Formats: sequence, C-alpha cells, structure tokens
Amino acid sequence: MPEPILQVENLRTYFRTDAGLARAVDGVSFHVNPGETLGIVGESGSGKSVTALSVMRLIPRPPGEIHADSRILFRGDRGVEDLVRVSEERMRHIRGNDIAMIFQEPMTSLNPVFTVGAQIMESLRLHQGLNKRDARDRAIEMLRLVGIPIPEQRVDEYPHQLSGGMRQRVMIAIALACDPKLLIADEPTTALDVTIQAQILELLNRLQEEFGMSIILITHDLGVVAETCDRVIVMYAGQVFEEGPVDDLFHDPQNPYTEGLLKSIPRLGERVERLAVIPGVVPSPIAWPTGCRFHERCPYGWEKTEREEPPLFEIAPGRRSKCWLVENPERREEIRRQTGGFTAKGALTGTGAATPIAGSPDDVVQESGEPPHAGSGEGGR
Repeated sequence: MPEPILQVENLRTYFRTDAGLARAVDGVSFHVNPGETLGIVGESGSGKSVTALSVMRLIPRPPGEIHADSRILFRGDRGVEDLVRVSEERMRHIRGNDIAMIFQEPMTSLNPVFTVGAQIMESLRLHQGLNKRDARDRAIEMLRLVGIPIPEQRVDEYPHQLSGGMRQRVMIAIALACDPKLLIADEPTTALDVTIQAQILELLNRLQEEFGMSIILITHDLGVVAETCDRVIVMYAGQVFEEGPVDDLFHDPQNPYTEGLLKSIPRLGERVERLAVIPGVVPSPIAWPTGCRFHERCPYGWEKTEREEPPLFEIAPGRRSKCWLVENPERREEIRRQTGGFTAKGALTGTGAATPIAGSPDDVVQESGEPPHAGSGEGGR
C-alpha cells in the first residue's frame, strides 16, 4: 500500500470573533492516497472549505488560527513536511507548485484587470522560472489542454470576456500549470449548468489520468461524488462523521447524518408526496452542542447522545463512523419500526400504490441500493 500523499491529523482551525471563539474545524483527520479522488461532502457550515484553506495555509491570521497540535503532513520532493510548521517562504513554494486549488467562484478568483494569459504565466514564471515567451507558450498550451477554443486569442482576453464555463477552465489551467501532485477543487461546478458541469468533471478526470495527481473534491452534490470519487468523508459541525469507499458509503450509510443526506435526494422512478428532510440547521461553531453534535436533528438520539460525544469508530477496514449506533444498532431498528427514521411519509411506488413507512419490519421501505445521480441541493462550506 503506497504512503499517503497527504495525512491530516487532528486539524483544529479556530476563529476569534466578537461573539466568541468559532471552532470551524475541530479535530479533523483524514488522508489522501496517490492518484485517488477523495470527496468531502456536508451542509453549509460543516467546515469543508475551511479544511481546504487550512491545508493551503490560507487562513487569515488574525482572526483565524491553526492550532499547534494539528498536523498536515505532505509527501513531496523533500520527503514528508508538516505544512503547519514550515516557513511562509517554503509554503509559498509549495502552494501553487506542489498543491494547487480551484476556488468556488472563478469570477471572484480571477483578477479582472489582468488577461487570463498573464494570470497563468504568473505562476509559471514564479515557480518554474520560465521567461516571458516560454511562459506564454505554456499558457497557450494549458488553455488548449483544458479545452478552450482558439487559445492563441483567448490568452489575451480578460475574465469578463469569457463565459462561466471558460472561466472555470482557466482556473483549472492555472491550477495545473505547474503539474501539482495534489489538486484541491472547492465546488468546481458551482453556478454552472448541468452540461458544463459534466464537461468540467470529465476534464478533471482526464487530466488526473494524464498528470497522475491526487484530487480532493469538495462538493454538496452527492451525484458528483458517486460518479467521480474513490473515497468520501462526510463532515458535520467541524468534524468527520463518516468515511469510507464511495460505493460502500452510498449503498450502506452507517451514520444517521449520511443517511439523512442520501434520503433527501429525489430518485428516478420513485414517486413521493414529500422528500425526506433533515430537520433544523447546522448549529453555530461558536456554541457546538454537547454530546453528539447531530443529536438535536437526529431521529435516533437518546440520553447518551445528548451527554457523551461519540468517538470515530472503525467499523470495517477503511470505514469509520462517529455515532453511538455503532455500539447500539438495535436503537436504529427500533426507531425505524416506530417512525420510519428519516424516511418521508407518503412514499409511492412507480405504479402509484402507497407504500407503508412504519409498522412491522417488513413494512419499512427498502432502498434500491443505487447511488444517486442528482445533487442534494444543500451544502457549501
């Protein structure tokens, strides 16, 4: 088994605000293997984007701070380095050269007063030491590689002259210009129509094969995760709540939060009167709930979940879940018999006949087991 290219251990990123200390990322651990795509999903406020910015060391200080006991181990040309402790000068060399990031909204990430070619050339001249002519040729080559037509003309155009899909392709070209070992894509298909989304994801998959890089894909679209990722971690309230191979997690979610996310997705061929929903909202990072941070929204909660925070149990090789149901599985079955859990009432079969939700175990609606191909519609940072 190859060594991970990135190993994040006990990452804690806090922000000091007028209202108090916001523990945006609070004890997150995960790894990324060479050549794999790791998906990170969760609702808005779960800490996904702050985790990515912490890896890039782009947290504004003040008010943000990465705690000293956090470790972000990156395996690069100089061996394993802890990105929390390397100098800012060294981090500037790693950032954009060994680790690159695609941000959520290209129109706000691209500088409106510079041509797209100049913005690609900047990283090439800084990290690769190319002269102006060679950097321009490489910029044109990158624009052609990401599928932008007439790259010799587009290299001299400004961001406002390009469509949203083209701007996102320019962002990918900037990120990949220096052949990074790890690419962090934070909502790379946000605000794009579905056909452009498919093109961008196909482009990322193709470029991953060509460059041999690893990808961290941050998204709230579970359909994207099902189609493109090898493994996935589910974040909630600044913590990892579930982790596992994408097929295992979609077919057999162990954490109630993951179950709720999957059940909120409309499925082809299934008629329902109302979609299942997770009640409430993600709590404030200034005042995380005691016990399990999901217990106020969880249909399976009981006294123990209100008092004690569960550990991240290892339930199988490569599978982890942060829930007391791992030790008390009978609780889930009992609640499902009584209320159906997260299952929406009024579910109908494809023929229109009503399907019972609660009652005997045989009355519980059985999921098809197929991974969803539609977005959850809720998510973000």
